[in-house]
Amino acid sequence: MLSFLKSPFTTFMRRDPSRRRQAGYSLLEVLIVLTIIALIAALVGPRLMAQLDRSKVTAARVQMRTLSASLETMRIDLGRYPNAQEGLALLVQPPAAGDVARWQGPYLDAQIPSDPWGGAYLYEAPQADFQRPIIRTYGADGAEGGSGLAADLSSGDGP
Repeated sequence: MLSFLKSPFTTFMRRDPSRRRQAGYSLLEVLIVLTIIALIAALVGPRLMAQLDRSKVTAARVQMRTLSASLETMRIDLGRYPNAQEGLALLVQPPAAGDVARWQGPYLDAQIPSDPWGGAYLYEAPQADFQRPIIRTYGADGAEGGSGLAADLSSGDGP
């Protein structure tokens, strides 16, 4: 047969017992790849976790803005903000007496959300006319005070 018609591919495809032993990856090659993956995860992992914490702060600010907007809509209907006893519950439940006819709620699609850390949003009623209520969360640590990502957040704070 003409040897120039043989291609390297057909030679490669021949069943050669010595090639079968060499096929696959060695344990050392697999360990090197796993080490590289572990190094990449060690470098990237903390940055991803920090981004997750920052995204929770952003989510809390967005939820507080939504609650504030709902309170404004309710104020237009009732002519007042909820008092300290009614709190944010007035957004989803009608008042016990008095303003029931003017209440056009619920002002939220669902129940009052928890903050991204699982805590409840706190409501501070306005102390005087022409003041707005304050919606507050204690942040990641769940306690008053804190700094950084564990700092308290209030409606009306910066971005």
